[in-house]
Amino acid sequence: MKSGRWQARYTFPDGVRRPAPQTFLTKRDANAWLAMMHADVSRGKWSPVEATMAVRFDEYVARWLKERRVRGRPLAARTVEGYESLLATYINPTFGKRPVHTITKALVNEWYKTLPEDKETTRARAYSLLRAILATAVEDEHLTANPAKVRGAGSVDRKHRVTLPTDAQFDALVAAMPDRYKAMMLLAYWCGLRFGELTELRRADVDTKDGIVHVRRAVVLVRGEFVVKSTKSAAGERDVWIPSHVLPALREHLLQHAGPELLFPSKDDPAKHLRQSTLAKVFYKARAKAGLPTLRFHDLRHAHLTKFAQTGATTAEVMRQAGHSTTVASQRYQHAAEDRMREITERMAAGYGGSKQ
Repeated sequence: MKSGRWQARYTFPDGVRRPAPQTFLTKRDANAWLAMMHADVSRGKWSPVEATMAVRFDEYVARWLKERRVRGRPLAARTVEGYESLLATYINPTFGKRPVHTITKALVNEWYKTLPEDKETTRARAYSLLRAILATAVEDEHLTANPAKVRGAGSVDRKHRVTLPTDAQFDALVAAMPDRYKAMMLLAYWCGLRFGELTELRRADVDTKDGIVHVRRAVVLVRGEFVVKSTKSAAGERDVWIPSHVLPALREHLLQHAGPELLFPSKDDPAKHLRQSTLAKVFYKARAKAGLPTLRFHDLRHAHLTKFAQTGATTAEVMRQAGHSTTVASQRYQHAAEDRMREITERMAAGYGGSKQ
């Protein structure tokens, strides 16, 4: 065309030569549309109406976010927020106005090269999201094959090494925390609860007589607003036993610091949830005093589940304690326990003073 763009036309089985519903930036893109039409005709998937229809990527994604299901459940609000951010910043500027069926492997490869190399995790998440969307587009027959085929693009080398504090180090950490947060630290370390599960706990969820905490909900911050939701998975709804040495601190917390309903409310308003950024201000200072400068709050849960596995718990028992719905995550902690057992065995063997065979 005079504009420098390309226009494609295809002669369909009814004898009508129809143009594509849009023009193309390159000849390769125009040929991709022709190949798509030819494939539809060959598979008997063609109709006169469909021949003039094309779904834009941004329109398709809007439906995808609403209809997407993971293990039969819609996407969580926090997940949707994260996806929308990735789409707006990294994906839609390239693919948004483009018809889905014109997205090619070459286009995806070129787009991937433009992603910021200094943000490995973001880069991997953006690519994984695009790949998932295009995989669904294949199922919906907008594409004949998934064009997102960059090897290793969806994975990232994790640079954070989980810090597993000793009991003594953890005690030092708790001692350095303000009194209103001590019980929260104890439940994270000795019961393995997630931050969102802890901050949504209500007085009725804690049984200090029998020593049980009932985990039924979690809370997340979405677009600046707290959203109470069901646990991360159906298995997340669980009862966790509270070690007897933790109960006195928990009872004291209920008397001194809990809100009318919330167990760990905001310091400024006992009816509102605690923000993770608020806890971080005192947590970072406390971890420095305890000699644990790289410790993350979530590492306390990791430490608990590792210790739980080291006691000899089975995979099923670790899954129940953690609220995991699959064995993949729980096996990480069992592997850590096995590594520890191997280390102890080798130390024992190293001290053997018998004669060599």
